Amino acid sequence: MSTIAAISTPNTPGGIAVIRISGENALDVAEKIFIPAGGKNVSEMKGYTCAYGCAYDEKERLDDCILTIFRAPHSYTGEDTAEISCHGGLYVTKRILRAALKNGAVNAQSGEFTKRAFLNGKIDLTQAEAVMDIISAKGEKELRIAENLREGATYKKVKGISDDLMNMLGSLAAWTDYPDEDIPEVEPGYLLANLEAVRVRLESLIKNYDSGRLLRSGISTVIVGRPNVGKSTLFNCLSGCERSIVTDIAGTTRDAVEETVKLGDITLRLIDTAGIRQTFDKIEKIGVSIAEQAISSAELVIAVFDGNKDISEDDINIINKINLINSIAVINKSDLETIIDRGILEKYFKHIVYLSAKENNGIDKLKEEIEDIFMLNEKFFQDATVANERQKKCIDVCIDNVNKAIHAIENGEMLDAVNVLIDYAEQSLLELTGEKITDAIVNEVFSRFCVGK
Repeated sequence: MSTIAAISTPNTPGGIAVIRISGENALDVAEKIFIPAGGKNVSEMKGYTCAYGCAYDEKERLDDCILTIFRAPHSYTGEDTAEISCHGGLYVTKRILRAALKNGAVNAQSGEFTKRAFLNGKIDLTQAEAVMDIISAKGEKELRIAENLREGATYKKVKGISDDLMNMLGSLAAWTDYPDEDIPEVEPGYLLANLEAVRVRLESLIKNYDSGRLLRSGISTVIVGRPNVGKSTLFNCLSGCERSIVTDIAGTTRDAVEETVKLGDITLRLIDTAGIRQTFDKIEKIGVSIAEQAISSAELVIAVFDGNKDISEDDINIINKINLINSIAVINKSDLETIIDRGILEKYFKHIVYLSAKENNGIDKLKEEIEDIFMLNEKFFQDATVANERQKKCIDVCIDNVNKAIHAIENGEMLDAVNVLIDYAEQSLLELTGEKITDAIVNEVFSRFCVGK
């Protein structure tokens, strides 16, 4: 493969910048553009060593730099790699990259360094995808998931399931390929028990997918309630600014107001809606209709109730519209006397929080309830997780074929048909890890990477 080079730090001025060079001739390229201060040749440097010196474009001195050498196979890409750390000005960084290109390197494509690490067997495809998850992580929890993937948690679990499927295929192949040999027929009961165990493990692997997806992309959350219960005050409290107009006049909010907010490490795509009540006001009716539509498409509903008043007919009407498992009842105005009958809410809500949006009290408890609903607990971060739609699709295909194989055995179908279905299931796992995958899928995965990674 060609020797590639790219700027691996952000395209913005900074303290330092890094130009990465990787490939068979990486050290030759580095030697042509970098002269160590001590006079030692770059080709003589050992792996995992650094040298201070200057970068040059032919005879023109460009900058004082540090050169770091990684020798194959003990590098990120598995190839000889040189990294030049220079001052972080945009012009000087581009000049050093240009010098590398003039002396034998070619521009790296998006994600090509990580792609080479994958192709050279340094990492599997799930670990490669985790690299971009680490880069794009917006909080501690997202980073922990990505680090878990990068360390191979998902690969190890998938590989264990794949090995079990391969053992079944081996037993079936021995029996079908050598009919003249004295090999006993594979017992359907043996296959059935093993396939059911595999299905349980696959379902366990995929169960956290939605929670992880929501943690990365944000949870579509709608705040609902009758007028004047404090919805907009809670919205502003979570947003950290006055996004919604707050008055004592019922029906102030007429349209949906949207904001993306961070609640700890959880991202909420928050929607404040008009108060839901029976009304003859044409404009307010439109706002109520928008609120009801928002409920139907939300991933989380925060239903706000006035703790200083009894449950009303409008409250019950709102409760009946919330046909979601993922819902929280917020009893607002906890700074005032509590009159509301909590027992009524307990009939409909598993998760109930007392808070005062006006005083900004109780928000931590709301965060805990959201984490509980979406299983964002310590066990979640220790488990292997499916990171993206590509991986989920592979698991879905595997589960589908395992279910078909179980059904075929239960219906007494020929073991040849069962063998084909198990093989399909196995192939989908090999595609997930990248052990058997098309160039088109590999290119699509790495096209989402930044150039320097």
